[in-house]
Amino acid sequence: MQTPALRNGVVALLASASLLLSACSSGDGPAAGEEASSPRASPTSAPASASPSADLPPAEGSVEVVKTLTDGLASPWGVAALPGGDLLVGSRDEATITRIDAESGSRTLLGSVPGVAPAGEGGLLGLAVAPTFGADHLVYAYFTTESDNRIARLQYDEKKPPGQQLGAPDTILRGIPKGSIHNGGRIAFGPDRMLYAGTGETGDTGLAQDKVSPAGKILRMTPDGEPVHGNPEGDSLVYSYGHRNVQGLAWDSGKRLWASEFGQNTWDELNLIEPGKNYGWPDVEGREGASGFVDPVAQWKTSEASPSGIAYAEGSVWMAGLRGERLWRIPLSGRADGKPLADPQAFLEGKYGRLRTVLAAGGDKLWLVTSNTDGRGTAKSGDDRILLLKVR
Repeated sequence: MQTPALRNGVVALLASASLLLSACSSGDGPAAGEEASSPRASPTSAPASASPSADLPPAEGSVEVVKTLTDGLASPWGVAALPGGDLLVGSRDEATITRIDAESGSRTLLGSVPGVAPAGEGGLLGLAVAPTFGADHLVYAYFTTESDNRIARLQYDEKKPPGQQLGAPDTILRGIPKGSIHNGGRIAFGPDRMLYAGTGETGDTGLAQDKVSPAGKILRMTPDGEPVHGNPEGDSLVYSYGHRNVQGLAWDSGKRLWASEFGQNTWDELNLIEPGKNYGWPDVEGREGASGFVDPVAQWKTSEASPSGIAYAEGSVWMAGLRGERLWRIPLSGRADGKPLADPQAFLEGKYGRLRTVLAAGGDKLWLVTSNTDGRGTAKSGDDRILLLKVR
């Protein structure tokens, strides 16, 4: 005869076993009944042994355009959020930075960044706000000059007159190779409060495998532009290599770094970045399973993506597509190998033209920036614009 304590223990053990079985089966792939008609990327292939997260996004997502915050922007590229939620937006070709009120959409011109030499895909590219902004009011910019790509920080003083609110650039890193194409340009501060930069190989494919060159890399540095303790090589900024043209950087809730990357003729990529790893270019494009290289977590035909910025929200990576003219949702499973919970899903296809930058706005909200005035798109009335999205 079982005692009450023994009987309770058996019940608890059975309940725990049931929960464990449920958790192990929840992250293996798309949910039953998933619509086959939604636009999809090429599915991924990964071992099923890694443990999924306990808090997973739904396999199927949704996107609602809440409002147009502002329009009539000229060649917007880099976007960064100030601590209060307002946005700083850089114009690639005009080399200006403008503050946009996150509620009203009203604009204030901070000023121009001196030394920017726009040409081809170069100009004023990524922006980032220092994690210490409350104390130092520093804004970081990645831009192309006559001789190179570089990263500088500028002090923002909103008490000065509009157009005169940016201090002189303090260059923290110079000598990143430049080209008419593939200048990279995305910068972001990570959860470790270090600055990360995605660079391109400028069309010189050999630079991506050259560990001495900063081109075709993801770089990790202190806010002063110095190598970080814990980088793969102690005296180097190189965090990962073998990249063609990194355009998006974002961290998930587990503090894992994700990056989007242009392919050449076949496959665009979303990669889960690990320090010191080789992501294959120019020897590998897309998933080939080649020894010594890391395969992308997801891949797309170049006509469906040509990815730019990415952001993390509601358990998914959201990726803006330029040539693809759509917003991709990649629901994450939490697996160690990065395999998504379900196939990527496309939204807003062709509705707003080329999409350049996507930025988390807190909770289930995203900012999305179009890119139709950069010389490659077809500008319509109101372009370019910033949209507020509600996502799931």
